[in-house]
Amino acid sequence: MQSDFLIIGSGIIGLTIARTLKSRHPAASVTILEKEADVALHASGRNSGVLHAGFYYTADSLKARFCRDGSRAMAAYCTENGLKVNPCRKLVVATDALEAEGLKELKRRGDANGVNVELIDEQQTAAIEPNARTWQHALFSPDTATVSPMQVCRHLRDGLRAQGVQIMTQTPYQKRLDGNRILAGGQTFEAGVIINCAGLYADAIARDFGFCEHYTIVPFKGIYLKYTGTNPPLRTNIYPVPNLKNPFLGVHFTITVDGGVKIGPTAIPAFWRENYQGLERFSASEMVDIVRWQAILFARNAFGFRKLAFEEIMKYRKSHLIGLAAKLVKRLEPEGFSKWSTPGIRAQLLHKQTLSLVQDFVVEGDAKSIHVLNAVSPAFTCSIPFSEWVVGEFI
Repeated sequence: MQSDFLIIGSGIIGLTIARTLKSRHPAASVTILEKEADVALHASGRNSGVLHAGFYYTADSLKARFCRDGSRAMAAYCTENGLKVNPCRKLVVATDALEAEGLKELKRRGDANGVNVELIDEQQTAAIEPNARTWQHALFSPDTATVSPMQVCRHLRDGLRAQGVQIMTQTPYQKRLDGNRILAGGQTFEAGVIINCAGLYADAIARDFGFCEHYTIVPFKGIYLKYTGTNPPLRTNIYPVPNLKNPFLGVHFTITVDGGVKIGPTAIPAFWRENYQGLERFSASEMVDIVRWQAILFARNAFGFRKLAFEEIMKYRKSHLIGLAAKLVKRLEPEGFSKWSTPGIRAQLLHKQTLSLVQDFVVEGDAKSIHVLNAVSPAFTCSIPFSEWVVGEFI
Protein backbone atom coordinates (compact mmCIF):
# COMPACT_ATOMS: atom_id res chain seq x y z
CA MET A 1 0.00 0.00 0.00
CA GLN A 2 1.33 3.44 -0.94
CA SER A 3 0.51 6.93 0.33
CA ASP A 4 2.01 10.40 0.38
CA PHE A 5 2.20 10.52 4.16
CA LEU A 6 2.29 7.54 6.52
CA ILE A 7 1.86 8.20 10.25
CA ILE A 8 2.77 5.53 12.80
CA GLY A 9 0.65 5.93 15.94
CA SER A 10 -2.80 7.44 16.48
CA GLY A 11 -2.34 9.26 19.76
CA ILE A 12 -3.10 12.97 19.99
CA ILE A 13 0.11 13.91 18.13
CA GLY A 14 -0.45 11.46 15.28
CA LEU A 15 -4.04 12.64 14.91
CA THR A 16 -3.27 16.37 14.97
CA ILE A 17 -0.35 15.95 12.54
CA ALA A 18 -2.73 14.19 10.16
CA ARG A 19 -5.20 17.03 10.61
CA THR A 20 -2.52 19.60 9.81
CA LEU A 21 -1.35 17.66 6.74
CA LYS A 22 -4.88 17.51 5.33
CA SER A 23 -5.31 21.22 6.00
CA ARG A 24 -2.10 22.14 4.16
CA HIS A 25 -2.13 19.40 1.53
CA PRO A 26 -5.82 18.54 0.97
CA ALA A 27 -5.13 16.42 -2.11
CA ALA A 28 -2.43 14.32 -0.39
CA SER A 29 -3.12 10.76 0.71
CA VAL A 30 -2.60 10.23 4.45
CA THR A 31 -2.56 6.87 6.21
CA ILE A 32 -2.32 6.28 9.97
CA LEU A 33 -1.17 2.92 11.32
CA GLU A 34 -2.33 1.97 14.82
CA LYS A 35 -1.43 -1.25 16.59
CA GLU A 36 -4.50 -1.20 18.83
CA ALA A 37 -8.20 -1.62 18.00
CA ASP A 38 -8.88 2.13 18.20
CA VAL A 39 -7.10 5.46 18.52
CA ALA A 40 -5.59 6.91 21.70
CA LEU A 41 -5.70 3.77 23.85
CA HIS A 42 -2.38 4.54 25.52
CA ALA A 43 -1.02 7.83 26.94
CA SER A 44 -3.31 10.18 24.99
CA GLY A 45 -6.52 8.49 26.08
CA ARG A 46 -5.30 8.05 29.67
CA ASN A 47 -4.28 11.70 29.96
CA SER A 48 -5.59 13.84 32.82
CA GLY A 49 -7.39 16.09 30.36
CA VAL A 50 -5.93 19.27 31.87
CA LEU A 51 -5.29 22.07 29.40
CA HIS A 52 -2.22 23.66 30.98
CA ALA A 53 -1.86 27.43 30.73
CA GLY A 54 1.92 27.39 30.15
CA PHE A 55 3.67 28.88 33.18
CA TYR A 56 5.84 25.91 34.19
CA TYR A 57 8.29 26.14 31.29
CA THR A 58 11.26 28.38 30.57
CA ALA A 59 10.73 30.87 27.76
CA ASP A 60 13.40 29.28 25.55
CA SER A 61 11.61 25.90 25.44
CA LEU A 62 9.31 24.48 22.79
CA LYS A 63 6.84 23.68 25.57
CA ALA A 64 6.56 27.37 26.45
CA ARG A 65 6.22 28.21 22.77
CA PHE A 66 3.27 25.87 22.23
CA CYS A 67 1.51 25.50 25.60
CA ARG A 68 -0.20 28.89 25.84
CA ASP A 69 -1.43 28.82 22.25
CA GLY A 70 -2.18 25.11 22.42
CA SER A 71 -4.44 25.52 25.43
CA ARG A 72 -6.45 28.16 23.63
CA ALA A 73 -6.54 26.20 20.38
CA MET A 74 -7.73 22.99 22.05
CA ALA A 75 -10.38 24.81 24.08
CA ALA A 76 -11.58 26.52 20.90
CA TYR A 77 -11.63 23.19 19.01
CA CYS A 78 -13.79 21.66 21.73
CA THR A 79 -16.15 24.62 21.90
CA GLU A 80 -16.56 24.82 18.12
CA ASN A 81 -17.33 21.12 17.89
CA GLY A 82 -19.64 20.83 20.89
CA LEU A 83 -17.15 18.89 23.02
CA LYS A 84 -17.06 19.27 26.79
CA VAL A 85 -14.82 21.88 28.44
CA ASN A 86 -14.70 22.51 32.18
CA PRO A 87 -13.22 26.00 32.90
CA CYS A 88 -12.24 24.89 36.41
CA ARG A 89 -9.05 27.00 36.74
CA LYS A 90 -5.94 26.17 38.81
CA LEU A 91 -4.28 27.19 42.06
CA VAL A 92 -0.64 26.37 42.81
CA VAL A 93 -0.23 26.51 46.60
CA ALA A 94 2.78 26.69 48.90
CA THR A 95 3.44 25.03 52.26
CA ASP A 96 6.35 27.20 53.46
CA ALA A 97 8.60 30.17 52.64
CA LEU A 98 10.82 28.16 50.29
CA GLU A 99 7.86 27.05 48.22
CA ALA A 100 6.56 30.61 48.22
CA GLU A 101 9.76 31.56 46.38
CA GLY A 102 8.98 28.80 43.92
CA LEU A 103 5.63 30.49 43.22
CA LYS A 104 7.48 33.65 42.28
CA GLU A 105 9.63 31.72 39.81
CA LEU A 106 6.50 30.25 38.22
CA LYS A 107 5.04 33.77 38.02
CA ARG A 108 8.21 35.00 36.29
CA ARG A 109 8.00 32.16 33.79
CA GLY A 110 4.31 32.80 33.17
CA ASP A 111 4.95 36.49 32.55
CA ALA A 112 7.82 35.69 30.17
CA ASN A 113 5.55 33.30 28.27
CA GLY A 114 2.66 35.76 28.04
CA VAL A 115 0.43 33.63 30.27
CA ASN A 116 -2.31 35.06 32.46
CA VAL A 117 -1.21 34.17 36.02
CA GLU A 118 -1.56 36.10 39.26
CA LEU A 119 0.07 35.90 42.70
CA ILE A 120 -2.75 36.14 45.22
CA ASP A 121 -2.95 36.13 49.02
CA GLU A 122 -4.65 33.64 51.33
CA GLN A 123 -7.92 35.58 51.42
CA GLN A 124 -8.12 35.73 47.63
CA THR A 125 -7.23 32.03 47.47
CA ALA A 126 -10.10 31.17 49.82
CA ALA A 127 -12.52 33.18 47.69
CA ILE A 128 -11.58 31.09 44.63
CA GLU A 129 -11.42 27.73 46.41
CA PRO A 130 -12.50 27.74 50.07
CA ASN A 131 -10.83 24.39 50.76
CA ALA A 132 -7.40 25.34 49.42
CA ARG A 133 -4.58 25.69 51.94
CA THR A 134 -1.55 27.86 51.19
CA TRP A 135 1.27 29.74 52.93
CA GLN A 136 0.77 33.48 52.45
CA HIS A 137 0.42 33.34 48.66
CA ALA A 138 -0.80 31.11 45.84
CA LEU A 139 -0.48 31.31 42.07
CA PHE A 140 -3.80 31.58 40.27
CA SER A 141 -4.31 30.45 36.66
CA PRO A 142 -7.79 31.46 35.50
CA ASP A 143 -7.30 29.95 32.03
CA THR A 144 -6.61 26.33 33.04
CA ALA A 145 -9.43 24.01 31.96
CA THR A 146 -10.13 20.30 31.54
CA VAL A 147 -11.50 18.30 28.62
CA SER A 148 -12.19 14.64 27.86
CA PRO A 149 -9.10 13.26 26.05
CA MET A 150 -10.96 10.31 24.55
CA GLN A 151 -13.82 12.50 23.35
CA VAL A 152 -11.31 14.83 21.67
CA CYS A 153 -9.32 12.01 20.06
CA ARG A 154 -12.40 10.19 18.77
CA HIS A 155 -13.77 13.42 17.31
CA LEU A 156 -10.45 13.99 15.55
CA ARG A 157 -10.55 10.38 14.31
CA ASP A 158 -14.01 10.78 12.83
CA GLY A 159 -13.12 14.11 11.24
CA LEU A 160 -10.01 12.67 9.62
CA ARG A 161 -11.89 9.71 8.21
CA ALA A 162 -14.45 12.13 6.74
CA GLN A 163 -11.55 13.87 4.97
CA GLY A 164 -10.34 10.63 3.46
CA VAL A 165 -7.58 9.75 5.92
CA GLN A 166 -7.23 5.99 6.23
CA ILE A 167 -6.80 4.86 9.84
CA MET A 168 -5.71 1.24 9.91
CA THR A 169 -6.14 -0.24 13.37
CA GLN A 170 -4.60 -3.48 14.63
CA THR A 171 -1.69 -2.85 12.28
CA PRO A 172 1.46 -2.76 14.43
CA TYR A 173 4.78 -1.58 13.03
CA GLN A 174 7.14 -4.54 12.63
CA LYS A 175 10.27 -3.34 10.83
CA ARG A 176 11.73 -1.14 8.15
CA LEU A 177 12.32 -2.97 4.90
CA ASP A 178 14.28 -0.52 2.72
CA GLY A 179 13.99 3.15 1.87
CA ASN A 180 10.55 4.28 2.94
CA ARG A 181 8.98 0.83 2.92
CA ILE A 182 7.95 -0.78 6.18
CA LEU A 183 6.27 -3.97 7.31
CA ALA A 184 3.28 -3.47 9.61
CA GLY A 185 0.55 -5.93 10.51
CA GLY A 186 1.95 -8.36 7.96
CA GLN A 187 1.51 -5.84 5.12
CA THR A 188 3.99 -3.70 3.20
CA PHE A 189 3.50 0.07 3.29
CA GLU A 190 5.40 2.74 1.39
CA ALA A 191 5.17 6.52 1.63
CA GLY A 192 6.80 9.71 0.48
CA VAL A 193 7.19 10.75 4.12
CA ILE A 194 6.92 8.53 7.19
CA ILE A 195 6.06 10.27 10.47
CA ASN A 196 6.79 8.31 13.64
CA CYS A 197 4.40 9.24 16.48
CA ALA A 198 4.62 5.89 18.24
CA GLY A 199 4.98 7.18 21.81
CA LEU A 200 6.45 4.42 23.95
CA TYR A 201 8.05 2.83 20.87
CA ALA A 202 9.11 5.98 19.03
CA ASP A 203 12.79 5.53 19.94
CA ALA A 204 12.92 1.93 18.69
CA ILE A 205 11.30 2.83 15.36
CA ALA A 206 13.55 5.88 14.97
CA ARG A 207 16.64 3.71 15.34
CA ASP A 208 15.45 1.61 12.38
CA PHE A 209 15.78 4.80 10.32
CA GLY A 210 19.16 5.82 11.74
CA PHE A 211 17.92 8.33 14.34
CA CYS A 212 17.67 8.49 18.16
CA GLU A 213 21.35 7.76 18.71
CA HIS A 214 21.57 9.61 22.01
CA TYR A 215 18.25 8.72 23.62
CA THR A 216 16.15 5.90 25.01
CA ILE A 217 12.65 5.72 26.47
CA VAL A 218 12.29 5.01 30.19
CA PRO A 219 8.64 4.49 31.16
CA PHE A 220 6.95 5.87 34.28
CA LYS A 221 3.55 4.67 35.46
CA GLY A 222 0.91 7.22 36.43
CA ILE A 223 -2.17 6.34 38.50
CA TYR A 224 -4.83 8.54 40.11
CA LEU A 225 -7.14 7.93 43.06
CA LYS A 226 -10.69 8.93 42.20
CA TYR A 227 -13.22 10.46 44.58
CA THR A 228 -16.32 8.28 44.80
CA GLY A 229 -18.21 10.10 47.55
CA THR A 230 -21.24 12.34 47.18
CA ASN A 231 -19.81 15.74 48.13
CA PRO A 232 -16.72 16.61 46.04
CA PRO A 233 -14.17 18.47 48.19
CA LEU A 234 -13.04 20.89 45.46
CA ARG A 235 -14.12 22.75 42.35
CA THR A 236 -10.66 23.99 41.30
CA ASN A 237 -7.46 22.18 40.33
CA ILE A 238 -4.94 22.44 43.18
CA TYR A 239 -1.26 21.76 42.54
CA PRO A 240 1.85 21.92 44.73
CA VAL A 241 4.99 23.86 43.85
CA PRO A 242 6.88 21.35 41.67
CA ASN A 243 10.54 20.40 41.66
CA LEU A 244 11.46 22.16 38.43
CA LYS A 245 14.54 19.96 37.98
CA ASN A 246 12.27 17.02 37.09
CA PRO A 247 9.40 16.89 34.56
CA PHE A 248 6.80 15.75 37.12
CA LEU A 249 4.35 18.16 38.76
CA GLY A 250 3.84 16.32 42.05
CA VAL A 251 0.70 14.90 43.64
CA HIS A 252 -2.22 17.25 43.04
CA PHE A 253 -6.00 17.47 42.76
CA THR A 254 -7.42 17.34 39.24
CA ILE A 255 -10.98 18.35 38.46
CA THR A 256 -12.26 16.30 35.54
CA VAL A 257 -14.37 17.57 32.68
CA ASP A 258 -17.48 16.23 34.47
CA GLY A 259 -16.57 17.83 37.81
CA GLY A 260 -15.09 14.72 39.41
CA VAL A 261 -12.02 14.92 41.64
CA LYS A 262 -8.92 12.76 41.57
CA ILE A 263 -5.59 12.70 43.42
CA GLY A 264 -2.29 11.92 41.71
CA PRO A 265 -0.60 11.08 39.55
CA THR A 266 2.22 8.79 40.54
CA ALA A 267 5.44 8.63 38.49
CA ILE A 268 6.47 5.08 39.38
CA PRO A 269 9.33 3.58 37.35
CA ALA A 270 7.86 0.87 35.10
CA PHE A 271 9.74 -2.29 34.14
CA TRP A 272 8.56 -2.60 30.54
CA ARG A 273 6.90 -0.18 28.19
CA GLU A 274 3.31 -1.28 28.69
CA ASN A 275 3.69 -2.37 32.34
CA TYR A 276 0.18 -1.24 33.25
CA GLN A 277 -0.94 -3.99 35.59
CA GLY A 278 0.51 -7.29 36.77
CA LEU A 279 2.21 -9.16 33.93
CA GLU A 280 -0.05 -7.61 31.30
CA ARG A 281 1.84 -7.16 27.99
CA PHE A 282 5.04 -8.41 29.60
CA SER A 283 8.18 -8.19 27.46
CA ALA A 284 11.36 -9.84 28.75
CA SER A 285 13.61 -8.01 26.26
CA GLU A 286 12.14 -4.64 27.20
CA MET A 287 12.48 -5.42 30.90
CA VAL A 288 16.17 -6.34 30.54
CA ASP A 289 16.94 -3.06 28.74
CA ILE A 290 14.82 -0.80 30.95
CA VAL A 291 15.97 -2.33 34.24
CA ARG A 292 19.57 -1.93 33.03
CA TRP A 293 19.04 1.80 32.58
CA GLN A 294 17.20 2.05 35.89
CA ALA A 295 20.14 0.31 37.60
CA ILE A 296 22.54 2.83 36.07
CA LEU A 297 20.36 5.73 37.21
CA PHE A 298 20.09 4.22 40.69
CA ALA A 299 23.83 3.55 41.00
CA ARG A 300 24.78 7.07 39.90
CA ASN A 301 21.73 8.66 41.53
CA ALA A 302 21.16 10.69 38.38
CA PHE A 303 18.65 13.54 38.92
CA GLY A 304 18.01 12.11 42.42
CA PHE A 305 16.60 8.88 40.96
CA ARG A 306 17.01 6.85 44.18
CA LYS A 307 14.86 9.20 46.22
CA LEU A 308 12.38 9.59 43.36
CA ALA A 309 11.99 5.82 42.94
CA PHE A 310 11.42 5.19 46.66
CA GLU A 311 9.01 8.11 47.00
CA GLU A 312 6.99 7.05 43.98
CA ILE A 313 6.73 3.38 44.98
CA MET A 314 5.36 4.52 48.35
CA LYS A 315 2.43 6.08 46.49
CA TYR A 316 1.01 2.63 45.80
CA ARG A 317 -0.32 2.94 49.37
CA LYS A 318 -3.59 4.85 49.26
CA SER A 319 -3.03 6.34 52.71
CA HIS A 320 0.35 7.74 51.68
CA LEU A 321 -0.94 9.26 48.45
CA ILE A 322 -3.92 10.79 50.23
CA GLY A 323 -1.62 12.14 52.93
CA LEU A 324 0.47 13.99 50.34
CA ALA A 325 -2.63 15.51 48.80
CA ALA A 326 -4.04 16.47 52.21
CA LYS A 327 -1.25 19.04 52.62
CA LEU A 328 -2.86 21.12 49.88
CA VAL A 329 -6.32 21.45 51.43
CA LYS A 330 -7.95 22.35 54.73
CA ARG A 331 -10.33 19.39 54.89
CA LEU A 332 -10.25 15.99 53.24
CA GLU A 333 -12.41 12.89 53.47
CA PRO A 334 -9.87 10.05 52.99
CA GLU A 335 -12.51 7.35 52.69
CA GLY A 336 -14.00 9.20 49.73
CA PHE A 337 -10.95 8.45 47.59
CA SER A 338 -11.43 4.75 47.11
CA LYS A 339 -10.99 3.84 43.45
CA TRP A 340 -7.80 3.68 41.39
CA SER A 341 -7.96 5.06 37.86
CA THR A 342 -6.81 3.19 34.77
CA PRO A 343 -2.98 3.39 34.79
CA GLY A 344 -1.12 5.34 32.13
CA ILE A 345 2.51 5.10 31.06
CA ARG A 346 4.60 8.18 30.42
CA ALA A 347 7.06 7.68 27.55
CA GLN A 348 9.89 9.70 29.06
CA LEU A 349 13.03 10.26 27.00
CA LEU A 350 16.40 9.77 28.71
CA HIS A 351 19.63 11.24 27.36
CA LYS A 352 22.03 8.31 27.52
CA GLN A 353 25.22 10.36 27.88
CA THR A 354 24.10 12.91 30.48
CA LEU A 355 21.64 10.54 32.22
CA SER A 356 19.10 13.36 32.36
CA LEU A 357 15.38 13.23 31.73
CA VAL A 358 14.66 15.32 28.65
CA GLN A 359 12.14 17.98 29.59
CA ASP A 360 11.34 19.43 26.18
CA PHE A 361 9.98 18.12 22.90
CA VAL A 362 12.51 16.30 20.73
CA VAL A 363 11.98 15.70 17.02
CA GLU A 364 14.57 14.24 14.64
CA GLY A 365 14.31 13.47 10.95
CA ASP A 366 15.07 14.27 7.35
CA ALA A 367 13.15 14.73 4.11
CA LYS A 368 11.94 11.11 4.19
CA SER A 369 11.16 10.34 7.84
CA ILE A 370 10.27 12.38 10.93
CA HIS A 371 10.45 11.02 14.47
CA VAL A 372 8.63 12.58 17.43
CA LEU A 373 10.83 11.21 20.19
CA ASN A 374 9.71 13.15 23.24
CA ALA A 375 6.12 14.34 23.47
CA VAL A 376 5.41 14.16 27.19
CA SER A 377 3.18 16.46 29.23
CA PRO A 378 1.87 18.94 28.23
CA ALA A 379 1.84 17.36 24.77
CA PHE A 380 -1.95 17.00 24.79
CA THR A 381 -2.30 20.73 25.48
CA CYS A 382 0.38 21.63 22.93
CA SER A 383 -0.73 19.21 20.22
CA ILE A 384 -2.36 21.58 17.72
CA PRO A 385 0.44 24.20 17.41
CA PHE A 386 3.13 21.57 17.96
CA SER A 387 1.81 19.55 15.02
CA GLU A 388 1.67 22.67 12.87
CA TRP A 389 5.32 23.32 13.76
CA VAL A 390 6.39 19.74 12.94
CA VAL A 391 4.71 19.90 9.52
CA GLY A 392 6.06 23.37 8.79
CA GLU A 393 9.57 22.63 10.01
CA PHE A 394 10.15 19.18 8.51
CA ILE A 395 7.81 18.81 5.52
